[in-house]
Amino acid sequence: MIQRKQTIFLLLALLSLIVCLCLPIGKIEPQGMGVMTIWYNLGLVTDGMMRPQPMLFVDLVVTGILAFIAIFMFKKRKVQARLCSVSMVLCLAWYAYYAFCVLNEFQTGGTFRIAFAACLPLVAFILLYLARRGVIADEKLVRSMDRIR
Repeated sequence: MIQRKQTIFLLLALLSLIVCLCLPIGKIEPQGMGVMTIWYNLGLVTDGMMRPQPMLFVDLVVTGILAFIAIFMFKKRKVQARLCSVSMVLCLAWYAYYAFCVLNEFQTGGTFRIAFAACLPLVAFILLYLARRGVIADEKLVRSMDRIR
C-alpha cells in the first residue's frame, strides 16, 4: 500500500489540508484605529472572541476525510480515482467560497492580507491530481496485463 506513489501523494495532500486547518488563512487590518482580525477556517478571531464561519472548515474536513478514505481504497482503483476527483472539486469549492468571502464580506472591514495557509488547498489539489493520475495509470496497467493472459 505505502509503496505506491499515489499513496504518498494522498498522504501529503492530507497533511497539507491538516496544516491549512490549523493556520490562519488571512488577516483584516482595520483602517485607522481598531483591532486586527485573524481569519481561520473555523471563523474570525478578534480580541479573543470568535465569530464562527464554519463553511471553509467543513469543506476541508470533508476533503481530508475523503483523501484519508482514498488511501485505503487501493484495491478498488476506480473508487479511489473517483474519491480523488471529488476531493479536487471540494478544493476548488473552498477557493470559490474563500474568494466570495474576500470580495463580498471583508471589503468594508479594512485591508485584507492573504496568509500562507491559503495556498495549501492548491497544493492539496495538485497532489490529489497526481494521485488520481497514478491510480488511473495503475488501472490501465492492470487491464493491459489481463488482456495479455
